[in-house]
Amino acid sequence: MKSNFVSNHFQHSSLGKESNGIRAMILAAGLGTRLKPFTNSHPKALAIINGKSLLQRNIEYLQQYGIFNIIVNTHHFASQIEEAIVANKGWGSNVTISYEAQVLETGGGLKYATPYFKDSNYFVLMNADVLTDMPLDKMIVQHMQQHPLATVATCNRNSSRYLLFDDNDILCGWQNINTGQVKMARPAENYTQQAFSGIHIISNCFLDYLQSFEGKFSIIDVYLKFANNSVIQAFKHDDYLFIDVGKPESLTIAENLFK
Repeated sequence: MKSNFVSNHFQHSSLGKESNGIRAMILAAGLGTRLKPFTNSHPKALAIINGKSLLQRNIEYLQQYGIFNIIVNTHHFASQIEEAIVANKGWGSNVTISYEAQVLETGGGLKYATPYFKDSNYFVLMNADVLTDMPLDKMIVQHMQQHPLATVATCNRNSSRYLLFDDNDILCGWQNINTGQVKMARPAENYTQQAFSGIHIISNCFLDYLQSFEGKFSIIDVYLKFANNSVIQAFKHDDYLFIDVGKPESLTIAENLFK
C-alpha cells in the first residue's frame, strides 16, 4: 500500500465489524525519539508488548467499547504501520490511514483528518503509545452528560508538564515543571496539577476551533487558547492502570502491567 492519499483524502486499509457509530483517531505519526534505538528502524506504534504491538492493543482497547471505525495517522516508517494493518485486516476494525508528509503534531494531525469526523457528534482521540484499562465508557458518559468542548483523561502521577484544573475539574492552565513556565487560560483561585494521559473525547464543534491554526501544532495550545470561554473537563482515572510507553525502560514496565 502506498503512503499517500487517494482521491477521497484518506486511504481505507481494512474492513471489519460494524460499530456503535463512535469514531476514533489513534496518533501514530510521531518520530518516537525517546524510544530510540527501536525507532531508528520502526515506528513507535509497532513496539511489542507481550506479543502485541501498541497499535494492536489500542485498536483492541477501543473495540472493548464498541468502537470499530478508526483512523490512524502515519509518517515515521508509515509503510510499516500500513502493512501491519493490512496484514492483520485491521485486527477486526475498519481502519483508515491518514498519511502526513510531515509530522503535524496532535492538533495539526487532527485538523488534517477533519473530514473523517464530519458526521460525528463526538469522537475519541488517543496517542498510540499509551496503555490503560481506564473505563472509556465512563469517560464517554461523563462527556455526554456535561457537554464540554472536550474531556481529557488525567491522573495523579509524576510528569514534567501538567494541565491545571480548577475546583470543578475545568482546565484553567498548563505548567512546565522543568522550565517554570505557566500558561493560565482562565482565572482560578485554586488549581490542581493533573498529568494528561493522552486520551480525549472531543465534541465535533471543536473541529471549527482548529481552523485558526496552521501547519503543525499541539492540541493543548488550542485548548489553552479557547479554555477561557469553553469548558475542557478532566476525567480522572487514578484507580486504573496507565503507562506512557515513551522510553525503552517503559517497555518492560508495560509488559509487567499488561500481561
